[in-house]
Amino acid sequence: MADDLITDPQGGMPRLLAIMARLRDPQTGCPWDIEQTFETIAPYTIEEAYEVADAIARADYADLEGELGDLLLQTVYHAQMGAEAGHFDFDSITRSISDKMVARHPHVFGNASRDKSAEQQTADWEKIKAAERGAKAQKRTLDGVAIGLPALTRAVKLQKRAARVGFDWPDTGHVIDKIKEEAAELVEARETLTQAAVAEEFGDLMFVVANLARHLDLDPEETLRAANAKFTRRFEAVEDALDRLGKTPADSDLTEMDALWDKVKIREKGP
Repeated sequence: MADDLITDPQGGMPRLLAIMARLRDPQTGCPWDIEQTFETIAPYTIEEAYEVADAIARADYADLEGELGDLLLQTVYHAQMGAEAGHFDFDSITRSISDKMVARHPHVFGNASRDKSAEQQTADWEKIKAAERGAKAQKRTLDGVAIGLPALTRAVKLQKRAARVGFDWPDTGHVIDKIKEEAAELVEARETLTQAAVAEEFGDLMFVVANLARHLDLDPEETLRAANAKFTRRFEAVEDALDRLGKTPADSDLTEMDALWDKVKIREKGP
C-alpha cells in the first residue's frame, strides 16, 4: 500500500510524508538522508526560504511553485525527525499553527470587532504574542527574538521590542547623529585598535544603520537586496561596455571602469 501511495501523483500530502518516511527508513532509506539531523538540515531550510523570496522578487511563479515545494519538504523533513525522536510530528505541527492562527485572530474566528485600523490590529497581535511569551516563561523584553534570523532583521526586531518599553530615540535626527558617532569610532579603532575592536565598532555601526532603517519605515534586508541588485546590474553593464571594446575587467583598470560606471548611472537615471 505504501508503494502505491508513493507512486500516486494524486497522493497529495500523505504521499510526501510517506516519501520522507521511506527516505529516513534505517533499513531501506537513503544513507545521506538517514544521517541528517536538525542541525545539519537547518542551513538548507534557511536557503530554501531565501530561494522562495528570490522567485517572488523575480515574479517567476513557475519557479516559485517548485521553490515552495522545496520549502515544504524542509518542514516535512523536520517533522519526520521530530517524530522519530518523539518530540512532535506533522499532525502536531499543523495543529499547533492552526491553534495559533485562531488564537491570534479573534476578530476573524471569535467575537472581537473587525472594525479596527491596521495599526490597531498590529497592536492587538503584539499583545497576544506577548501573552504567549509570558505563558512560555519568556519574561524579558527581548525574549523570543530568534537568534537564527538574518542579522539586520534581528537587529530591527530587537530594536522594536526595546522601543515598546520606551528605549528608543525620539526622532531620526538622533539616529543620524549616532551613526556619525559610531563611524568616527570605527575610524579611530581602525587606526589604533585591534582587529577584534574594529569588528566590534563595525557591528555597532551596522546596528545603528538598521535602527535608521526602522525609523524611516524601511526594511534593511529589502533595501540592501535592492542595492545588491543595482550593483549587479550596473557592474554587468560595465562588463558589457568593456566587451564591446574587446576587453574584460582584468584587462581594464579602476579609472576606466569607474568612468564606464558613471555612464551607466547617467543612462539609468535618464534625462
